[in-house]
Amino acid sequence: MPQRQVYRMPKAGSISDLTLKTESMDKPAADEVCVKVKAIGLNFADIFAMQGLYSATPSGSFIPGLEFSGEVIVVGEAVTDIKPGTRVMVVTKFGGYVSHINLNHRYVIALSDSWTYEEGAGFLVQGLTAYYALTTLGNLQPGMSVLIHSAAGGVGILANRICKKLGAYTIGTVGSISKVDFLLKDEKYDAVIVRDNAFYDQLKATLGNKPLNLILECIGGKVLAQGWKALAPMGRMVVYGNASFTSHTAKPNYLSLIWKYLWRPKIDPLRLPTENKSLMGFNLIYLYEQTDRMLGLLHELQALDLKPQHIGHTFPFSQMHEAIHLFQQGKTVGKVVVTLD
Repeated sequence: MPQRQVYRMPKAGSISDLTLKTESMDKPAADEVCVKVKAIGLNFADIFAMQGLYSATPSGSFIPGLEFSGEVIVVGEAVTDIKPGTRVMVVTKFGGYVSHINLNHRYVIALSDSWTYEEGAGFLVQGLTAYYALTTLGNLQPGMSVLIHSAAGGVGILANRICKKLGAYTIGTVGSISKVDFLLKDEKYDAVIVRDNAFYDQLKATLGNKPLNLILECIGGKVLAQGWKALAPMGRMVVYGNASFTSHTAKPNYLSLIWKYLWRPKIDPLRLPTENKSLMGFNLIYLYEQTDRMLGLLHELQALDLKPQHIGHTFPFSQMHEAIHLFQQGKTVGKVVVTLD
């Protein structure tokens, strides 16, 4: 087996501690395959994990990374449905910032010949997140009005495409006006709002007489509270992230985090029956542990025949830190991908 290149954290805390190392590797176990990684997708969960703000982060030394694509180069003796040379995309429970990896063959998904490795590295985590939030938790139905935050990110783009396949009306939100034209013209959002001090008024004006039926919430803070206020009776808010807690530096600003935590919106469960609204949350790591369910959802998602993820930014493997830094700034459009030869 070849030696592999890995970006490893000695422990969670500071992204500056992420170090490129060379490690030996064993041959795959009987039910595993070895994948030569070609492209790695970045996710906000990577940032939170490296900074120690993600509850699922392994203790001690670990390799970040939840999704990648590549080529199978070796298969275990019990694996009969995958052959060496197969192009694949993979979702993994950490360990993705590598040049080679051994993992159970059930998490390896065939990559369409019409998709690039970069597109394959940007689909699984965002696609499963958007699909599960919208359909399983959100009960998405034709004609619903859906508010999608971080609309120009990987989840936001795929969420809008899923909504359009299922006949929903979509309102996207972004932090910068520079992203609006892309979402309206290229991604066909019905409306786009820049999150500023007039966000609630803009949202109500955009809705007009339409009820707000479903919110994909990943911002937190005032935006979450304003969305909850605008949500119609029988509406659902699905929380899958909290970008307001993201820092633009290697280490978290703990004083700022404490302040945001103390002043976070608080929704009283005793009032939910009176308000007739639902608040839900989920973590994709849970789906990873429920393999059969995850694969079933993926089959449903693939049946929608969505076009490939929009890849907005690519970096070589040697520039992992530069890719992460750009991703942290919130200025990207589409997926940020790191590539390997």
